[in-house]
Amino acid sequence: MNIHTYEKFWLGASMVLIVGFILTITYGSVGLGIAMVDDSEPTINPENVGDHPDFGDPGVEQVGENEYVVHVVAVQFAYFPGEIEVPADSTVTFKLTSEDVIHSFSVVGTNANTMIIPGEIASVTVEADEPGEYGIVCSEYCGSGHHDMEGKLTVVPQDEFELEGDE
Repeated sequence: MNIHTYEKFWLGASMVLIVGFILTITYGSVGLGIAMVDDSEPTINPENVGDHPDFGDPGVEQVGENEYVVHVVAVQFAYFPGEIEVPADSTVTFKLTSEDVIHSFSVVGTNANTMIIPGEIASVTVEADEPGEYGIVCSEYCGSGHHDMEGKLTVVPQDEFELEGDE
């Protein structure tokens, strides 16, 4: 069987494209560290979020040297706390839950983006390297006031940071 030169070229180009697509998909799903929301976190009763030890008084908690956990409760149409302050050069893990409907939590300018499902505890980690202000938005339609659901993450220099209660 004789294959024409142009057919060989197009067969080779097709194979290169197929391999390229597979490599691109593999890198996008594995190489960037993007993960689906899993069920490794415990569940809570969304009607009693205020009674939960971590979410009854949400906020910033230091758990190690330059490591912080921020508990956030999402409700229509706000995050509690709405303004979060953390020090620069730290690792911040957000633990999130919702009392009412599905929300999302996206820190603009970072890789933090997760869904918040009532009764589930979502977790997302951010490296807060540079001081600045980062918007927090809900990108999951949650009702008529969805467009007003926002917050703010402020990353301040280490020497300017004080945890509430440390004053």
